[in-house]
Parts: sequence; C-alpha cells; structure tokens
Amino acid sequence: MTGEAESGESGESLEHAVTATERERERTDEDQRFVPVIIKRTDEARRHPDDIPQKAIEEGLEQLDRPPFSLFLSAVGAGLILTFTAMAVGVVSTLVADAGSEALERIALALVYPFGFVVCLMSGTELFTEHTATAVYPVLDRRSHLWRLLRLWFLVGTGNLIGAFAGSWLLIAAEDVIGAREGYIRIAEHLVEPSALPLLASAILAGFLMALGAWLILATPPTVSQLASIYIVTFLIGLGGLHHSIAGSAEMFTAALVSSQFSLGAVLRFIGLALAGNLIGGSLFVAGLNYAHIRKSRKGE
Repeated sequence: MTGEAESGESGESLEHAVTATERERERTDEDQRFVPVIIKRTDEARRHPDDIPQKAIEEGLEQLDRPPFSLFLSAVGAGLILTFTAMAVGVVSTLVADAGSEALERIALALVYPFGFVVCLMSGTELFTEHTATAVYPVLDRRSHLWRLLRLWFLVGTGNLIGAFAGSWLLIAAEDVIGAREGYIRIAEHLVEPSALPLLASAILAGFLMALGAWLILATPPTVSQLASIYIVTFLIGLGGLHHSIAGSAEMFTAALVSSQFSLGAVLRFIGLALAGNLIGGSLFVAGLNYAHIRKSRKGE
C-alpha cells in the first residue's frame, strides 16, 4: 500500500510539474524567499499576465454558480442603466445636428457614449457583452458545462433587453424634459442602415472591444485604471459607430417608440445581428485567444 501511495504522489507531482506555468514556479520561489504579504501588495499593484487567466476563470465560475433569478434581476438593472447611454447620445446628437459637421458629431457622441457603461460595469450589474468571454473560460477549462454557459447567456441577454425596453419607456415619458427625439431617430437610422454583413462585422468588433474591456478590468487593480479601461474601449465603440447589442437595443427601442418609421422587423433584425456579432467577437476572438495563451503557458511552450 505504501508503494502505491508513493507512486500516486509521484505521479501527481510529475503532472503538476508538467502543467505548472513559469509564473507558478516563480511564485513558489518567491514564497520561499519573501514575506507573503509583501508579495501580495506587489501583485495588487501590477498583476502578472499569467495570473489574469486564472482570475478570469474564477470570475466566470462565480457568475455561472449565481442563482438564476439573482442573475436575471441584475441583468435587468444593467439594461435599465444602459438607457442612459441612449439618452446621452440622443441629447448630444440633437444638440450638434445643426452644426452640420459630421466630425464634430462623431467625436461628441464618442465622448458621452461610455457614460452608461461606466455606471453599469462599476455598479456590478450583469451585462451580456461582459460575459461573452468571461463566462466562457471555465467551460474551456472543463470546470463547468456548456449548458450552464448557455443558461447564463439566455438569462443575462433576456434581462438586459427587458431592462433596456423598460428604460426606453421612461426616456419617452420624460421626453418633454430631455428633448432628444430627433437625436434618437438619427442614431437609430445609423443602426439599421447597414446591410446584414457590415452590421454583423461591426457587432463583432464591438463584442471584441467589450470582452477586451472585461479582460483589462481583471488585469488592473480596483482603482481609477478600471474606469479608464471601460471608458477607452467604449469610446472606441462610439467613435467607430460600432454596434453594441444592448446599448443599441435601448436606442432602437426609444426611436421605435417616438417614430413609426422603425418597424418591429427592423428592430428585431438589428437585435439578432448585434447579439450574434457581439457573441462571436467576445467568445471567439477574446476568450478563445486568451485561453489558448494560458494553455501554451501551462505546457511551458
């Protein structure tokens, strides 16, 4: 029995040696040479690249294990919050429309577009495009099941859309105060104007940036740098006029409620293509590439 136990322990040690990343070996050496609390403070100031994927997996597991109703309510809250992005771009578009400068309008919209995202992500509510990558890591690492990932996407996506629709009704109810009707219509025209392929490609780029923003948040300490990360990626989305499924849905819902020129079919077409594109951009281009990186690190390649 002793020989078998020793053989088992030896096998586990060998397996760990093979799968351990270079960073894990460095941390083991650091733990032997330095006081752990000092190392902890150093890690908080700047996270090593090999530490980020593990934190991403843990974050994804936490959300996959969250009670469904709690997840859904949080997603509704996120959809409501993102209507403030629709309000901001609608107001600015209305104000700068008479200037006759496309460059001025694009830059002005890009500057205010991130506001709803900053509030949403820093409040801890659940946004669909945040989980197109984060929730994928545990599944790729075989620590969770695909059906749980699909359940999370369904709950969060549905909750976001319901929240965005409810928030759009509130914006319309306050339209006499806000005065952004023309801006809502101008923004919605931009959303539905492209044909299917350009719209899908635009949504893929937006999903890529949003998932990258979630990765940057994990890579930085909980300070103003996280706010900067959110602002930068959503500023780029606004500057490029890229299509974000939830913020765009809030804009589409609001425009459809103030103007009959946007049919239900046009709204559903936008939502379907934007959701698909965001999902591809986040899960394939961010989650897939980042997880491929950590697998290479584990193999020591």
